[in-house]
Amino acid sequence: MTTSNETTQDSVYKTGEYAITKQDLTKAALSVGSLGMEFSWTYANQMGLAFGMMVKKMLKKIYHDDPAGYAAALERHTAFFNITACLAPFVGGIAMSMEERIAAGELAPESVNDIKAALMGPLSGIGDSVFQGTIRTIAFGLGVQLAQQGSIMGPVLAMVISIVTSVPITWFAAKLGYQGGNDYLQKLQGGNMMDKVMYVCGIVGLMSVGAMIATLVGATTPAVFSDGTVVIQDILDSIMPQMIPLALTGAMYWLIKRGTGTGALLVISIVGGIILSVLGVLA
Repeated sequence: MTTSNETTQDSVYKTGEYAITKQDLTKAALSVGSLGMEFSWTYANQMGLAFGMMVKKMLKKIYHDDPAGYAAALERHTAFFNITACLAPFVGGIAMSMEERIAAGELAPESVNDIKAALMGPLSGIGDSVFQGTIRTIAFGLGVQLAQQGSIMGPVLAMVISIVTSVPITWFAAKLGYQGGNDYLQKLQGGNMMDKVMYVCGIVGLMSVGAMIATLVGATTPAVFSDGTVVIQDILDSIMPQMIPLALTGAMYWLIKRGTGTGALLVISIVGGIILSVLGVLA
């Protein structure tokens, strides 16, 4: 017997030659683009190219009679994207439910990238904490203990634990995103719910970015005065911890707002870091 929940989930799938099916979503979740989400990482678009590879076959179905629409959609989905890799299919499923509505003229094309950008921060914060910060740490901690004892099962166990916990999420994520996307988009279109969701996602995203600045941007100053009795880094930490990483991130943001390209930012970071290190300003 089919439950009402199953009927509701199945009802979001359209019928016809060019309809998005469960099989399409499963294939996308297990495609080279999805499983290789971090292999085509670039400084310009990060995971954007892999995301485009993941959804391109579904985009061809949606825009089967509109080559220009397909090209524009593919360009949208190769733009900047970064997330915990196993959660990318979930965002892909939501994006495809939106693309069907964009093709029908029910949504503005830019709305899909707005939703993707809003989801990246919160989902990455959760995904990185669970999969990379917790599960992977436990998996490789156990693996290292076995490896130190000379057992080949060390790396094997670490990989098995990592794969067993992430692959099922990847497998079902696209379908969950597509099913939920259709349902939630209908609710979001009513009233000001979309504005509320974007506001909340923006807050969580900014919190995630702030945490990443404090933990991933490593910059301190070795400067001391009065024969080492006055340590500048200690003074800065007493005012606000991680002040230098925040200042450097703010400087990069200012340069980006002024239109500075990725290549120029890399040169500034590398050359500036070397010069400031030689001068004893930064360590």
